[in-house]
Amino acid sequence: FRYPKSLRRVLNQERFSVSINRDFLGVMTGCADRETTWISPELKEIYWQFYKAGWAYSFETWQGNQLAGGILGIVIGGAFIGESMFYRIPEGSKVAMVKLVERLRHRNFLLFDAQMMNSHLERFGACTVNEQEYSLLLQKAIAQTCSFDEPI
Repeated sequence: FRYPKSLRRVLNQERFSVSINRDFLGVMTGCADRETTWISPELKEIYWQFYKAGWAYSFETWQGNQLAGGILGIVIGGAFIGESMFYRIPEGSKVAMVKLVERLRHRNFLLFDAQMMNSHLERFGACTVNEQEYSLLLQKAIAQTCSFDEPI
C-alpha cells in the first residue's frame, strides 16, 4: 500500500477526522448519488439490512460536522469487501482509503477486496490476483476473527 506524497501533506494537516457507521445512510446515499449508478433502491435496502445485521459498514471522513467522503463495505471475518466510495470535499475519499487501510492492518485483516481495478486504486498500490489466489486469500480471511468496529 502506498499513497501520493501530495496526500501525505493533507494527512499531516489533520483536516479530516474519521469514524465508522456515524452516518451509514449518508455514505450509502453518497455512493449511489451519481449520474449513473449500480446501487439501485433494492440494493440500498439490502445494504441497510446487512448494516442492521452487523455485516455492512461505512468508513467516513469528516470536516467538522460535514461528511467529506466515505467507503461502503462488507466485513466477513478478516475480509473487507469495498463496495463503493465517494467524496463531497476534495481528498475526502483518499483520506478515507488511507485511514481504512491503516485500520485494517492494525486489526489484522488479511484481505481488502476493492473488486475492480482502476487508475485511482492503482495509485494506492492495489493489485489484481488470479482466481485461485483470490479463493485461497478469501478462505483464509473469512476464517479469521477480526474486529472492525471498535472505537477509533
